[in-house]
Amino acid sequence: MELAHSLLLNEEALAQITEAKRPVFIFEWLRFLDKVLVATDVKEKQKKLVEQLTGLISSSPGPPTRKLLAKNLAALYSIGDTFTVFQTLDKCNDIIKNKDDTAAYLPTKLAAVACVGAFYEKMGRMLGSSFPETVNNLLKSLKSAESQGRSEILMSLQKVLNGLGGAAASCHRDIYKNARSLLTDRSMAVRCAVAKCLLELQNEAVFMWTAELENVATLCFKALENSNYAVRVAVSKLLGTVMATALIPKQATVMRQNVKRATLEEVLELMATGFLRGGSGFLKSGGEMLKVGGSVNREVRVGVTQAYVVFVTTLGGQWLERNFATFLSHVLDLVSHPRATQTHVEAVYSRRCVSFILRATVGSLLGEKAQIAAAKDICQAIGKQMKAVEAVVNDTNGENKSGAADVAASQHVMVCALQELGSLVQSLNATASPLIQEPSLGLLETVTSVLLHPSMAARLAAAWCLRCVAVALPFQLTPFLDRCAERLNNLKTSPEAVSGYSFAMAALLGGVHQCPLGIPHAKGKMVVSIAEDLLRTAAQNSRLSLQRTQAGWLLLGALMTLGPSVVRYHLPKMLLLWRNVFPRSLKELEAEKARGDSFTWQVTLEGRAGALCAMRSFVAHCPELLTEDVIRKLMTPIECAMTMMSHIPSVIKAHGAHLKASAAMVRLRLYDILALLPPKTYEGSFNALLRELVAEFTLTDNSANTTTSLLRSLCHYDDSVLLGSWLQETDHKSIEDQLQPNSASGSGALEHDPSSIYLRIPAGEAVPGPLPLGVSVIDASVALFGVVFPHVSYKHRLQMLDHFAECVKQAKGVRQQAVQLNIFTAVLSALKGLAENKSTLGPEEVRKSALTLVMGALDNPNPILRCAAGEALGRMAQVVGEATFIARMAQFSFDKLKSARDVVSRTGHSLALGCLHRYVGGIGSGQHLKTSVSILLALAQDGTSPEVQTWSLHSLALIVDSSGPMYRGYVEPTLSLVLTLLLTVPPSHTEVHQCLGRCLGAIITTVGPELQGNGATISTIRSSCLVGCAITQDHSDSLVQAAAISCLQQLHMFAPRHVNLSSLVPSLCVHLCSSHLLLRRAAVACLRQLAQREAAEVCEYAMSLAKNADSHCRHQGVNITETGLEGVLFGMLDRETDRKLCSDIHDTLGHMLSSLAVEKLSHWLMLCKDVLAASSDMSTAAPLGGGKDEESEKKDEMDDDTMFTTLGEEDKSKPSVAPRWATRVFAADCLCRIIMLCENANKAHFDLAMARSAKLRNPKNDLLVLHLSDLIRMAFMAATDHSNQLRMAGLQALEDIIKKFASVSEPEFPGHVILEQYQANVGAALRPAFSQDTPSDITAKACQVCSTWIGSEVVSDLNDLRRVHNLLVSSLDKVQAGKGSSSQLYQESATTMEKLAVLKAWAEVNIHRHCLARAIKNTDDEEEDFGTVDELPPDSLITLVQPELPILSRLWLAALKDYALLTLPAEFASQLPPDGGAFYTPETIDTARLHYRNSWAPILHAVALWLNSAGFNASESPEEAAAAMPNSQKRSSSIILNQAPGTPPTTKSLPEINKDRMHLILGVSIQFLCSPRPEEPVEHVTSCLQALHTLLDSPCARIHIAEDQLLGVELLSVMHRLLLTWDPPSVQLLVTGVVQQIVRAAQDYLQEKRNTLNEDDIKEKETCLVLGEGGENGGLVPGKSLVFAAMELLMFILVRHMPHLSPKMSDSPSHVSAKPQLSEESARLVAATVTILSDLPSLCSPAGCMTILPTILFLITRVLKETAVKSVDNQVSPPVSATLQAIKTIVTLPMAKTEETHKQWTSLIRSTLASVLEYSQPEGTKSVLDEVSMLTAIALFLWSASTEIIGVQSLQNGCINRFKNALNSCDPWVQAKCYQLLLSVFQHTNRALSTPYIHSLAPIMVEKLKAVEGNRPNSNTELLAVQEGIKVLETLVALGEEQNRVQLLALLVPILISYLLNENAFASASTISKDLHEFALQNLMHIGPLYPHAFKTVMGAAPELKIRLETAVRASQANKAKAAARQPPPTIHSVPTIKLKTSFF
Repeated sequence: MELAHSLLLNEEALAQITEAKRPVFIFEWLRFLDKVLVATDVKEKQKKLVEQLTGLISSSPGPPTRKLLAKNLAALYSIGDTFTVFQTLDKCNDIIKNKDDTAAYLPTKLAAVACVGAFYEKMGRMLGSSFPETVNNLLKSLKSAESQGRSEILMSLQKVLNGLGGAAASCHRDIYKNARSLLTDRSMAVRCAVAKCLLELQNEAVFMWTAELENVATLCFKALENSNYAVRVAVSKLLGTVMATALIPKQATVMRQNVKRATLEEVLELMATGFLRGGSGFLKSGGEMLKVGGSVNREVRVGVTQAYVVFVTTLGGQWLERNFATFLSHVLDLVSHPRATQTHVEAVYSRRCVSFILRATVGSLLGEKAQIAAAKDICQAIGKQMKAVEAVVNDTNGENKSGAADVAASQHVMVCALQELGSLVQSLNATASPLIQEPSLGLLETVTSVLLHPSMAARLAAAWCLRCVAVALPFQLTPFLDRCAERLNNLKTSPEAVSGYSFAMAALLGGVHQCPLGIPHAKGKMVVSIAEDLLRTAAQNSRLSLQRTQAGWLLLGALMTLGPSVVRYHLPKMLLLWRNVFPRSLKELEAEKARGDSFTWQVTLEGRAGALCAMRSFVAHCPELLTEDVIRKLMTPIECAMTMMSHIPSVIKAHGAHLKASAAMVRLRLYDILALLPPKTYEGSFNALLRELVAEFTLTDNSANTTTSLLRSLCHYDDSVLLGSWLQETDHKSIEDQLQPNSASGSGALEHDPSSIYLRIPAGEAVPGPLPLGVSVIDASVALFGVVFPHVSYKHRLQMLDHFAECVKQAKGVRQQAVQLNIFTAVLSALKGLAENKSTLGPEEVRKSALTLVMGALDNPNPILRCAAGEALGRMAQVVGEATFIARMAQFSFDKLKSARDVVSRTGHSLALGCLHRYVGGIGSGQHLKTSVSILLALAQDGTSPEVQTWSLHSLALIVDSSGPMYRGYVEPTLSLVLTLLLTVPPSHTEVHQCLGRCLGAIITTVGPELQGNGATISTIRSSCLVGCAITQDHSDSLVQAAAISCLQQLHMFAPRHVNLSSLVPSLCVHLCSSHLLLRRAAVACLRQLAQREAAEVCEYAMSLAKNADSHCRHQGVNITETGLEGVLFGMLDRETDRKLCSDIHDTLGHMLSSLAVEKLSHWLMLCKDVLAASSDMSTAAPLGGGKDEESEKKDEMDDDTMFTTLGEEDKSKPSVAPRWATRVFAADCLCRIIMLCENANKAHFDLAMARSAKLRNPKNDLLVLHLSDLIRMAFMAATDHSNQLRMAGLQALEDIIKKFASVSEPEFPGHVILEQYQANVGAALRPAFSQDTPSDITAKACQVCSTWIGSEVVSDLNDLRRVHNLLVSSLDKVQAGKGSSSQLYQESATTMEKLAVLKAWAEVNIHRHCLARAIKNTDDEEEDFGTVDELPPDSLITLVQPELPILSRLWLAALKDYALLTLPAEFASQLPPDGGAFYTPETIDTARLHYRNSWAPILHAVALWLNSAGFNASESPEEAAAAMPNSQKRSSSIILNQAPGTPPTTKSLPEINKDRMHLILGVSIQFLCSPRPEEPVEHVTSCLQALHTLLDSPCARIHIAEDQLLGVELLSVMHRLLLTWDPPSVQLLVTGVVQQIVRAAQDYLQEKRNTLNEDDIKEKETCLVLGEGGENGGLVPGKSLVFAAMELLMFILVRHMPHLSPKMSDSPSHVSAKPQLSEESARLVAATVTILSDLPSLCSPAGCMTILPTILFLITRVLKETAVKSVDNQVSPPVSATLQAIKTIVTLPMAKTEETHKQWTSLIRSTLASVLEYSQPEGTKSVLDEVSMLTAIALFLWSASTEIIGVQSLQNGCINRFKNALNSCDPWVQAKCYQLLLSVFQHTNRALSTPYIHSLAPIMVEKLKAVEGNRPNSNTELLAVQEGIKVLETLVALGEEQNRVQLLALLVPILISYLLNENAFASASTISKDLHEFALQNLMHIGPLYPHAFKTVMGAAPELKIRLETAVRASQANKAKAAARQPPPTIHSVPTIKLKTSFF
């Protein structure tokens, strides 16, 4: 392949390769040429190139090759010289003229034709002179050509016309005449080509849409007869465009000739003839026109329907807006015309067509404003019709004879109008609210009036329309229901009213599940009572009995859709009603038969059908209520119904055939409910049931040849290419269904089964369309057969299969086909059932019988049957699963294929092979792989029959798919066959090409990731795949292109480097505007995959398309503007309705957003803003449809040319419609995602100063904070829209913005934040959400935003805060309004949600207030100048919250109480209050739980804060409580006060109330903390812990928890459990806080107890000492001991953060000796833990202490050892200071002096000190030990313990050593600290303890201090050390006795004097030296007066000292002036240790 990549064809290489590979080589060269020609200079090689290319024309190239060849030749001439172009043209013309008609010469001829077309298209008027000859030449050969030639010539002519434009006018007539006869050609491809050619012609040929207009129309109608989908699309495009041109011609052509324009009426009249009369000419006699006879050809009607849509689309949205009323009345007239409604099915078909026209135009071309206007027009049309109908109905004299026919016709008009109105309102959703609120329009009145229409279809349509309105505007749902109920009661005597209003109520109930807020619970009771009443009174009045019966059951069926929470209450009554409808016994049944007449039987049957239907609805919607007991009760009536079935035929015989329909309805309902129940429940009735089912679908008692509609859905989705069921995947699905072969296909209508009005709509349908009863019954029987078959005995299976064969034999002709189709569907259904149940088919004879049945159908002429048979064969193989059986089946097909020559059996058996492989998989069918593949490859080459090729290639694709890697050996031959076929099969055989595409895709998947390799074979395979993709991509059929895209998508997944995105992406963008849904889907799916990996490249290539878009792209409707691909995708969201497509677009945009939004921030924000800006347009348009805007006036004069270049897009830059609400919601979500992405990307996005400087550095830097105003504006637009979903999204965005930007400060105004300037916007966005009519979910969200806003501290001014605060206050009033407020629109749980949201918001504000207050307290201590003018005064929030607190606290407690009850396990359900709680009703308990779960945590925290601050002193007297609650809550107030309702309120004492509150809070907390679900937000856990912590701050709570020790233990064990499951440090810190509170509480309590005991009885000291845990013997009981529980938990924390504390860990071999430094959080945790540990001994009795102290001391010393590590700045880490404090606490414990404990205590303290000494031994390996901390610990022991304990010699030596080491330390800091500690030791009160230390350490000190003279200090630290040392000496002097003072001073004074400097030295000394001098001088001045006598003595002894001192004093006085300015140096920095309170003296 590489050799093909050269500018000139490499002829040597070509000659060397085999014949078979040459076409591929040539094609590859042409592909290469196509890419490079544009960019190369071809001057010198042009001649050779032309030769080579023209040479190829006669080498009989295949279709793709000739297309490329022509393209290249034309391109070559257009960029090179054009000298020889006429020569080449002549050459081509000669070939075309050639008379050789053989098949071998055909490709050459076609290539020449293609070249001619390409020349003219590319060069157009340059070749002008030669065109008449060319055209004549082409037209001549057109006459004699075969079909492939005809279509190729027509395509060339189209290109000629396109290239020449108006210049070809002279030939227009000739072309028209020749082409028009071919519009009815028998080859469909030719028809398509003609249609495209004429479409090109009408651009210039004026006569086509003037004089010839009628003829063109007639031709098109004829062309549509017996057409296929492609022809319908092409012809309808031609017809629609011609009609549009006739109406509004192109400016250019009109100017040239004086044209008479057609009027709208004429054009529409012409179209209507096609719709109503089909292709038959309309020039026959006038009488023919009036006769209503002969049916309209359906294909014509469907084609014309599409043409209507093309017509309107071409004229554009604005035209439709202006002429909508005319158009609407015309379209509705179509459906009221008698010819359109000859039979019921035809009428339904016509209705569907008209609905399609309206949906496709109004639904997609009009923006939301225009849609509202259109809805008004429709409404008026309905009103007009209804008036006419009422006139006829009320006309009693019968003057209006034709009235009845009018009424019958009007029903169809009504159905179409109402369905469109419903769809419009539903798509507008909440944006439609102006429609409903406009009184002059009276939309609701109009629609409700139709509920009284005489025709059932119209009544149902009106009911459906009401359901749509209610789903779109849920606040209307409850009022509608009430209104219907009221009218139903008032008009009980009118049959239409009973029927119509019950339909409406049923429809509304069915819509409830689409409204998340639901309806009030009481409505269920209302419906039941109405239904009961109707059923009860049915028998009273025979005129009404039928309607009342139907209505009653319909309502009950609809009630079931409300789900178990409602139905539970009515179930007993329902079961009773059901039981009573059916006869209890055979005797009763016989009696019935004897009694009734025809009418009573009809009513009875309808009633029973209704009852069964309600049962089915119950089983389908309330599966939770289906207990065994209920099923048993249901089975009673069902069994009666089965028994009754067998008696019905005799009843029908007796009373007439009109009962057949009612009987069929009963059967349908029976089958439906049985299919939903487990088959085990009706095993006993299998025999009778199967007899019925089989009779049903084998048409035993049915003379019509009805066929089931299920066959397609039971066949495999992949077989769509054989079944043609891909039509289900087109935009025209709803009308194309009419043309499917099965009975009544596509004729779904509501009136066929009224119950569908309340059932869920199947996905993808807009309106429910149940099929006619005859088909539905067969469908139901087939489905039930599949359910029952797996449970039937083998004997019966055999009987049935044999019976099926018999039935097929008996029937003849058409009937045989019908019976066979039904039987096959049933068999497939049964086999599918077996496979799903994992059961087998049965023994040999059953298989044999089944096999005979299936094999017989494999050569049936009907392709659908063959398909079904293949599928059945595969399913059988799957179910039997035995290799021999599979081998037998495969062998049978092999033999057949080898011998058979007919198309039918070859196709059938080749599919059989494919299906076998599909269902058995590669492993099971591996041994047949080789044979299967070789046979299928051979069949695929059968060029004579495209059908055989299609089926065999399809099977081959199935085999490749299912074999996986086993197929690897056959890849090369398969691939080469695929390529050969792609290059040779004519493009008109699209199915073959589709299957080739499938094969290619399957092969790519099989080779898989290997495709990345570089080996020779892999490279060949890869390039073959790429060539194959290129060919299929270039095919004209959309499905083939879709297959090509999915192949490339696979290739991109496995070998991304080899897929060329620069060509793929632009082609995908072109497909986005395709008219074919499947192609758009494929393109978007591919883009989605590409965007996941390479979003940036994809966007770039798409933009390149926008930059160099030539006219060609413009014609395809591609419209990429500066918004790029993203903009196009956003635009598609407004047009597309297909679910899959929209979700893929969402994903694609999501991927692009994640990878590009941060880099291209402005671009994406602009995109979202443009989309969201549509909201503000909508909301300004409140007075709907006022005057026209100037814009549309201007557009009137726009150049009409632009109207035609694109489909209905008037102005290129503006999208055709403003973004619809769903797109805007998506944009708002995108906004939130952008904020999140920025947050993860860069901090500068949220820092204005950083952002501004970054922008200055590089203007390209784009940071989010610079767009804040846009963000706020977007959120504001969304939050104030009509659409509720959009409001939710807007509020969410607002909340995100507040959270993320609250702390961003404004650099220009320090102390202010950037959000302050937007407070008005925030307030304005929130206000509407609190209005009266806002749905609860929005108000709830808004409350959340309010609390976030108040809590964000953005607003500092009280008055500004009030704005938002008032909103919360107003909603608080709503909460107090209690439960039974009158105007309830939604389900009670909606109110629950709203009230809880308000309480939660208040709780958050309250919590925030407390945090603020706490923060202020802390700062107050440090800085006094707090509270400058503009700061928020600390109590401002308090002033806002305080007034509400009394009410709030009560409501909060009530909410917590509810929550506590709701979290009870199910077995305590009986304890729940019968009439609900304060905020929920018992019926909505399940939904309420969710709301409580979301809001309890902040409420709990707020309650704890309130109780802590004031609440424990606030009692609530019942009077106050009652005053705070309205009447409706009186009853529940008693619940809050814990009494049974009805008892007189007894006042509780305050302690009791408090106890209850404590139990409530602790209960809720413990219940939650025991096992928070992993998906719980961490905020809930922290809130809960903070609440506990706060609560335990208050004395009342402490007493409560300390009194009941088990409560504390339980709390501790819950905390322990929480630590095991939750890691975040924040949680662990909070846990330690709570543990500390619990321990403190216990301490306080114990202390209290000890004190009281001491007061009581001072004598009995003993008892008091034994108080505390551990008693006398010191045992702690796990599970009961608080101390033990606390130690367990604390130990866990320590080991988690310092694993080496655990001996297990340090002994394990994996233990690493290096210890990581603790993180800051861990350090805080460890410190907290140690502190709590040291508090524990105080909770124990002396004996208990002895039990726990060893552990505690071990842990504390170990922690000291691990954490006392020297840090750079000599900081003491939290754990160290905590351990030191702990040591002090423990050593100073007041220990009982009993003998026993005293001994233990002594040894404990000694061991601890020994450990500390041991740890403070400097080791070589460890990180540097912090000696200071260790010394401090030692000093602590020395101060606190008595001499007898630590006066032991060994310990004393150790201590002294440590101090010596420290004194000799080289670190001055250590020295300084050491001096400080020694000072405290020397001062110890116990002289016995201090003396040894003074003796050993003082001499060293003196030495040290003397040495300073020679080595003066250089740093502050060294200076400090000296100063501290001098202090110690001074202290010693003071401690000494009078007689020794002189000696002591003789040591001190010389040292001090030695520090003085003489004057010269002083001047040059460093500051520190000077400081020392000053210090010494000060001290000397101080000592002199203190000890005057001794001082004199010393000075006298040493005169030199005296001189030095005097000099210094003089100098000092001289410097006094200066010194005054200088601050004295600080004498001491800090003392980490605990200062002693008492000094020795």
